[in-house]
Amino acid sequence: MNLHDSERVSGLLGLCGCIEVASPDEADIVVFMTCCVREKADTHLYGQVSAMVSAPEPPSGRRIVCVGGCIAQRDGARIREHMRNVDVVFGTRALASLPELIADALEGGSKEVVADVSEDDPGFSTDLPSRREDAWHAWVPIMTGCNNFCSYCIVPYVRGRERSRRLEDVVAEVDRLRADGVREVCLLGQNVNSYGRNVYGHPRFAELLRAVGETGIERIRFTSSHPKDLSDETIAAMAETEAVMPQLHLAVQSGSTRVLKAMNRRYTREDFLSLASRIKHAMPGIALSTDIIVGFPGETEEDFEDTLSLVREVGFSSAFTFIYSKRSGTPAAKVDDPTPREVIQERFDRLAELVATLAHDANQEELGRTVEVLVEGPSKRDDDILVGHSRKNKTVHFPLPEGASAEGLVGKLVDVRVDEARTWYLRGPLVGDAR
Repeated sequence: MNLHDSERVSGLLGLCGCIEVASPDEADIVVFMTCCVREKADTHLYGQVSAMVSAPEPPSGRRIVCVGGCIAQRDGARIREHMRNVDVVFGTRALASLPELIADALEGGSKEVVADVSEDDPGFSTDLPSRREDAWHAWVPIMTGCNNFCSYCIVPYVRGRERSRRLEDVVAEVDRLRADGVREVCLLGQNVNSYGRNVYGHPRFAELLRAVGETGIERIRFTSSHPKDLSDETIAAMAETEAVMPQLHLAVQSGSTRVLKAMNRRYTREDFLSLASRIKHAMPGIALSTDIIVGFPGETEEDFEDTLSLVREVGFSSAFTFIYSKRSGTPAAKVDDPTPREVIQERFDRLAELVATLAHDANQEELGRTVEVLVEGPSKRDDDILVGHSRKNKTVHFPLPEGASAEGLVGKLVDVRVDEARTWYLRGPLVGDAR
């Protein structure tokens, strides 16, 4: 969602005549888009904004520093107390106001702070212009906000309650993107499985998947998917809609029913295992990924062992693992936990090792197979190696064919024969022609 909001900010400023530059040091206007799910983001923000104080003076002689997104929504004008060089603060629902806020800051001088963290509802940011990072990929928000209030999560407090776009508007946007050359869309929402509930009285995500597939878009992904709301109807739509990729990110967070209850996740360990089984039955070979929190307040060794056993049983192809980060304002932040940090770290390391082993094992199943890859560009380390993602969202590397142009392959679909399967990527030669 933050990436999508950033593209909207770029589009808005471009419409005002701004030109994007390669480095913040060269910029007259610097916009930091923020997330507050974990404490690490706060630390990065303070460090990077503070670095602007000693950055070279821009060509105009005046640099406007803006902070937007979830940290801005949470902290508002208090950001100025810690970062005096910030000129503009704008919340998650105030993207459209940014050009006006910047103009006001320029008129007001360097000592002024302009803040807009209003709870007013100006509409979806998708109504704003966008400058996509990639011509072949697009983020498509289908809803904002969250009604779940997991006890550790700050999102409902900074993004608000669930609000869904109308189905026909989402489909029309995907159709326009397809006509514009986009080959892959990712449908965005804090909980896509409850899409449509506030508009239609019941979820219509399964119907939306089928309708988006009928536009002719070649690849459909979506995130995030809450297990408690993933219906059999949606599973069937995934299996029956060819454009939906055989990959699903399904955040379990813990394998312990006791911890899940404390997290207010509203499903049990057994519920999740049953759901994973139904998904695999409907879509054999699907790649399942997940999020897992280690060190949630009160987690015992037995709880953690339940998480390890669930991860083994499901056989996730990858997982994002996190040490619990206390977020002020959430119920979990009020719970003291006597567990030593070194114990939590040791558990995290054990989980990371297991996740890596499972990822390696899952990739071995691709050896000798030919996988379809959407090419994204050259590797950061070697311009002669191209990188893309398979239908299962696995990173794939392949050498640039002799005489071929890397630029000419970006955004194309190619087939790669996998002859090397490492823990975090696949590798092999391109076979056949790009399309």
